[in-house]
Amino acid sequence: MIPNLVSAASVLLLWFSLEACGAPTTSSTPGGLTIPLRMRSLTSGRNLTELGHIAKGQRDAVMNKYAIQPLRRKRSSGYNLIVDQQYDSGYYGSLAIGTPLTSFNVILDTGSSDLWVVGSSCGSACNGLSMFNPSSSSTFKNLTSPFTIQYGSGAAAGSIGQDVVEMAGFSVSNQGFAVVDEVTANLLSAPVSGLLGLAWGAIAASGQTPFWQTLASSGAMDSALFAVQLRRYSNASNPNALEPGGQISLGYTNSSLYTGSIDYVDISGTPSYWLLTLQSLTVQGTAITAGIGATAAIDTGTTNIAGPTDAIAAIFAQIPNSSPATGQWSGYYQYPCSTTVTVTFSFGGQSWTMSPADFMYTSISTTECIGAFFDIGSTAGSSTTPSWIIGDAFLKNVYSVFRYSPASVGFAALSDVSLAENGVNGAVPSPTIGSVAAAVSNTSGAAPRVSFGLARGVVQVIMGLLVTMTLWML
Repeated sequence: MIPNLVSAASVLLLWFSLEACGAPTTSSTPGGLTIPLRMRSLTSGRNLTELGHIAKGQRDAVMNKYAIQPLRRKRSSGYNLIVDQQYDSGYYGSLAIGTPLTSFNVILDTGSSDLWVVGSSCGSACNGLSMFNPSSSSTFKNLTSPFTIQYGSGAAAGSIGQDVVEMAGFSVSNQGFAVVDEVTANLLSAPVSGLLGLAWGAIAASGQTPFWQTLASSGAMDSALFAVQLRRYSNASNPNALEPGGQISLGYTNSSLYTGSIDYVDISGTPSYWLLTLQSLTVQGTAITAGIGATAAIDTGTTNIAGPTDAIAAIFAQIPNSSPATGQWSGYYQYPCSTTVTVTFSFGGQSWTMSPADFMYTSISTTECIGAFFDIGSTAGSSTTPSWIIGDAFLKNVYSVFRYSPASVGFAALSDVSLAENGVNGAVPSPTIGSVAAAVSNTSGAAPRVSFGLARGVVQVIMGLLVTMTLWML
């Protein structure tokens, strides 16, 4: 999934091409490599019944997901271009598994910790999806451990194995992941074949160390962190079903995508979810007191923003003529579309404003809109669950950094380069498998070993450069 490097000249050419489309600069990013990511988007002619089901499914999913009711060597960095799918409803990227490598599109989810993909024995529910065939990989190891994960909108089950996993110029051998052979109908939408959990291993249902955490703890990254930039199409004219969705970088922050400093806030408690304390929240300039001081999970895998009952009611109390929605919109609120709503968050020393375009989830009539905040009940915020789940509706407004040590989340203001990318139609990045700059052996009972690979082939380098130059010229 990463263009191969053949020579120093090839590397420099790749760097210069990537610089033009928001990749790391040579001054701030040693050894940058690329992998495409994709973000989901709704079609312009959205069906309200469908949207209602999505809204209900999201609320149910969140409630289920968070259970509510020896020598020092050169390291590396790399990035993936993200894809926006279904009108900002989700963002996915690509990685590769096995020997030989096969690429898969996976949802990027900082609100969970398991990697899973559908397997070749999956039934009709996986029709049209790329499937992993364990028997086709010479490096696959079956751990014969069952795996089950439950979402509000469905479930997936299978077994746990180990294999080579590559993403953004990094390779982890013996990476644990689940091969799913049972999945609820409509749980996945093509071209997505699984999910990459980007939270901490403490909450992994599989008991396996997450891919990013293996890299961070092994010292394979230039900096032990990953960063995310998400594009917006929710207020764009005639967006396509798939659009370029931004970027996830491993091992560095892309200074072309943000401005000013990154405001880091240490996460709350033992690392599990990416939990921050919500210090303040204002709506239309008025401070909301309900839910303040509570924990908030920073979650790229959730489209909107979930909160406790009293806090959500207090938010919409600041919006004249708003009211609780009913039916499939239960838990959400509706409000006059003519009202411009401004919300500001603070998790640490700085405040971050959410665009009114992101506050409006969708319209249900010519005059009434559904807000992006929804109620997940009064049991949120128990000793094992966060009170708030802060999803993409907020994260589209900031550059987000997830740091290994000290465990923290950082936000920075988006640069003019980032802002100019919102709503701009372009070529959807294609998965690319290429050379590995840093490889980690994730062996049980031993410290991870870091090694560095050479290029795999000239043809893949040329293909990678062509993809990059195409994106640059767009």
